[in-house]
Amino acid sequence: MTAPSFSQSLERGLRILTEFAENGPVLGIAELSRAVELNRSTTHRYVATLTNLGFLQQDPDTRKYSLGPRVVDLGFAAISSMEITGVAAGYLQILSDETGCAASMAVLDGGDIVYVERRRSRRTAGLAVDLNLHVGSRLPAYCTSMGKVLLAYRDPVALRPLLDRMDLARRGPKTITVREQLVTALAKVRQAGLAVNDEELAPGLRSIAAPIRDRSGQVVAAINIALHLTTWTTSAESVVNRLGGPLRRTAAEISHQLGYRSNI
Repeated sequence: MTAPSFSQSLERGLRILTEFAENGPVLGIAELSRAVELNRSTTHRYVATLTNLGFLQQDPDTRKYSLGPRVVDLGFAAISSMEITGVAAGYLQILSDETGCAASMAVLDGGDIVYVERRRSRRTAGLAVDLNLHVGSRLPAYCTSMGKVLLAYRDPVALRPLLDRMDLARRGPKTITVREQLVTALAKVRQAGLAVNDEELAPGLRSIAAPIRDRSGQVVAAINIALHLTTWTTSAESVVNRLGGPLRRTAAEISHQLGYRSNI
């Protein structure tokens, strides 16, 4: 029996919005109807309401829907209110200035990572690379260094359905496209405490990432530094040897500020 304080209409509207985050970014009434298990007329009524409120928007040519500006506003408001971003911002700027690389932080949302902080080096020259990413940007987790960190530390029971829904499409020359190989790579990340992306997301792009833990010891975010082979032509191992120390130190500092205390 549904609790008196439970709103079925609100729950259905939120299910529709969630469907875009999981299976979007563009969906039609028929797709939404099947996904939320409502008939088309009922689904259309909810979608029309969400559109009028600005949470969805309709393409006049295809008649399909995508998330609207109100959702973006809520997302940025949530990100800006997160304790972790306020703690991390200064440390990421120091890391970026020290290494000359763009430094970022992301959290896991389904099979994607969402950027919640990003800092660029104030140095005039260095290893910086502009990927046209910003707070709120989303990327597939399986082919990014931060994504591999966040997947590696997921509980195996929660990780399995995430992997089941992933389309391991090739994004770069070295993308891992076989599930068994990805699982093996995630195990190595847990062992090393560091993830490497060696041209898995895009040609020429390398990055390394480390986990951020909260006071309970749970991995709640990841940070990385990224560079391009056009600015530094060296092996991935050399990247880790040169930049792994500052990255690990920064991750430890942020985690410490969040209340994490290592027993080691």
